[in-house]
Amino acid sequence: MFWRDTFIVFRRQLRMAVRNPAWVIIGLMQPILYLVLFGPLLEPLAGTLGTQNAYTLFVPGLLVQLSIFGSLFAGFSLISEWRSGVIEAERVTPASRTALLLGRILRDVLQLLVQSVVLVALAFAFGLTGSVPGMIVGLILAVLLGGACAAASNALALTTKSEDVMAPLLNSIALPVLLLSGILLPMTIGPQWLQTVSDFIPTKYIVDAVRSLFVGDVFTLTTLWGVVWTVILVVLGLWVGTRTFRKENA
Repeated sequence: MFWRDTFIVFRRQLRMAVRNPAWVIIGLMQPILYLVLFGPLLEPLAGTLGTQNAYTLFVPGLLVQLSIFGSLFAGFSLISEWRSGVIEAERVTPASRTALLLGRILRDVLQLLVQSVVLVALAFAFGLTGSVPGMIVGLILAVLLGGACAAASNALALTTKSEDVMAPLLNSIALPVLLLSGILLPMTIGPQWLQTVSDFIPTKYIVDAVRSLFVGDVFTLTTLWGVVWTVILVVLGLWVGTRTFRKENA
């Protein structure tokens, strides 16, 4: 019953995304532009950054960036559904409140997976090399992080119910996370005080883990910390999202 409800919600959300794929394409454009316009600038600096291939450093950061930014804005569609009465209609159905959330998150995760595969495939054309099994595991970590962000975004959308409130709030969170996670450049090249501040940002450990996986370093402490923080954020995101959905649809 629970999984049937989840699939029904997922199928409806997927149909809506397929009918209007503009947001999927727009979400993919930013990391592709970074790859095309910023990636070549890093190639001469690969040795300085401690790697032989600049793209094994840069592409994992873009994957995490795609996960965070693409999923954090998933809640905007939920506000639109709430305004048009869809959430109110779902309230009178016997469907599990958790399934209502999970179906939407699975749609976001599938979109993110497709976007991530396209980004990595394009990166190979630019010269990305590394461990393919490690890339697959790194991609899974990035997609799971996206699921956690999507759950948190949906919870925030149901709480604020306003794009005008949600947009500046998300931007104020996403920008420091982007800069302090070392997504574009590793934090190891920054001053010590900046490295200390970044130690308090969980996504920094995920970025480092995905980078480690891309070069084939699977069984390392860096990878372990990335996995641990990914699991924590997924559990936390699902808990907050489910709690908000149940409260809203009570």
